[in-house]
Amino acid sequence: MVTKLWEEELFVHSVGEKIRICARYNRGVKNVLITKADGEQEPFDPVKLEHSLEHSGASSTTRAKIAARVLEELKPGMTTEQIYRHAYHLLRTTEPHHVAARYSVKRALFELGPSGFPFEQFLAEVMRAHGWSARTGVALSGRCAQHEVDVLAEKGGKRIGIEAKFHNEPGGKTDIKDALYVHARYEDLKLAHGQSHVDEGWLVTNTSFTSNAIRYSQCANLTLMGWDYPQGRNLMQMIEEGGVHPLTCLTTLSEGEKHRLLENRVVLCKHVSAPHVLQEYGVKPARIPQVLEEARQLCGV
Repeated sequence: MVTKLWEEELFVHSVGEKIRICARYNRGVKNVLITKADGEQEPFDPVKLEHSLEHSGASSTTRAKIAARVLEELKPGMTTEQIYRHAYHLLRTTEPHHVAARYSVKRALFELGPSGFPFEQFLAEVMRAHGWSARTGVALSGRCAQHEVDVLAEKGGKRIGIEAKFHNEPGGKTDIKDALYVHARYEDLKLAHGQSHVDEGWLVTNTSFTSNAIRYSQCANLTLMGWDYPQGRNLMQMIEEGGVHPLTCLTTLSEGEKHRLLENRVVLCKHVSAPHVLQEYGVKPARIPQVLEEARQLCGV
């Protein structure tokens, strides 16, 4: 239980000091095991929570309040999803909409389902934001077989074929069988001539990879990209650096409105920068200014 003394100190010190105070007044907190989306357990790390809140743009006061609330309610076996939902709810009630939206980017990618097609479109937008030309659903002829490439990206004479592996739930992992399949496919396309030739094949997922998939890809020289893998060039960094946030981040749109927009290939929040786009897909005029403001704050449109 967080003591009154800790709460008093909480708002005096810097955020880093608040976390250290938190550890001092909540002895053993790092020995409390929480359950990740894939079922594995790990010790709860309050610093990791604070960093994710800081990355979203939450104020130091809000970050401290959320850390205090989570620590008060922390129990062995609590899931990372429960902690996320609690923090997300507090952000929505204490910070501007775009802060909660930025905090929810990883979860917002799951809402691009249930099919993987919007995710493929989203990946094409991510590549375009980094200077690539990109097309989705491209049919190519390898030396041995025909292939449909989810995303074909080109820049500076280099052609990359991307296989998009979409998961609807946080616990889903992309396994070695996907890595084997993608490696074989792009080895065939590397041997093709003309417009069917591809220089590299990438396997990209919105979650993570099994250790076997990573081990195989490192040996076979296959590029993998997941939400936070590899360090230095992962999907989270590509999204942030490219300023391409999925439409599903927006907290001011209903689920039905998001689905209608996705069905019509509107996948980025910056694509809803005009009132007529929102009106066309059923957003009530009275709510349009609020949606546009959130999109402006989150995406800079």
